[in-house]
Amino acid sequence: MHSTPRRILPSHSVLRSFEAAARHCSFTLAAEELHLTQSAISRQVKELEQTIGTPLFRRVGRRVVLTQAGESLAKELTIDLENIRRTMMRAIAGGAKGTALRVACLPAFASRWLIPRLPLFSEQHPDIEINLSTRLKPFDLDVEHFDLAIHFGRDDWPNTDMAPFCSETMVAVSSPDLMKRHQMDTVEKLAAAPLLHMTTRPTAWEAYFDLAGLPQTSVLVGKYFDQFSMIIAGAVASLGVGLLPTYLIEEELANGKLVLLNAQTLVTKNQYFLVRPSNQVNPNVSVFCDWMHQCIASR
Repeated sequence: MHSTPRRILPSHSVLRSFEAAARHCSFTLAAEELHLTQSAISRQVKELEQTIGTPLFRRVGRRVVLTQAGESLAKELTIDLENIRRTMMRAIAGGAKGTALRVACLPAFASRWLIPRLPLFSEQHPDIEINLSTRLKPFDLDVEHFDLAIHFGRDDWPNTDMAPFCSETMVAVSSPDLMKRHQMDTVEKLAAAPLLHMTTRPTAWEAYFDLAGLPQTSVLVGKYFDQFSMIIAGAVASLGVGLLPTYLIEEELANGKLVLLNAQTLVTKNQYFLVRPSNQVNPNVSVFCDWMHQCIASR
């Protein structure tokens, strides 16, 4: 195995000085940020230029601007320094527990289903720390250093191992006040009521009414939202009827803020997956995934 000669590896302080100067396009502002002198920033940038063998900045009047080589290096270096920061944060978060898992999750699923159950996981596995971040679309788990992603969609995330977790059952709900005002005791009356739509699922209501026996119902009119949490809030506030996954509204149904309008359900074609990097060998991820399967089996 060949190692990179130390003489061509710039120090961390040199890289930080260049990154700050590139971000600000100013040696002066970089010096202020890093609590160094302007001459120190200039000296470290020159050292990096000598190591690489090409100019990274050029002067335009009193300003400095990045060369093409400087722009390329700055872009990659920003990502690399952020990865180092995340690695250190993971180590700090693990602390005495020794292990911290980074989990990417959809916002509504995290806040409504996962987080309320995490105290139970911490009680059962006090040596494993869970750090959550929200992501809405597939991404590179290796580049962003995630151990696991909880994804809703299809089995088509490249370079990963995807394990089915659960399907999604949606129901029509409203506030008790809205139900009384619109007397939604039939599917036809429900179709005539104000409907709340999810922008990423524009055909959900159409599919729902098709299953309910109203295949020609035009249901595109209504208010649109891009988060389930907004639809839940809108339904509670009597803005309209929400078509929502049952696991997201357990609390509202229990406390009476929302009521089921009928027994019709819509099971979506897509489902939730537990997604791991294809080369992962972390046994604690398996522990967490097994615990999640136990939770979903007991609901």
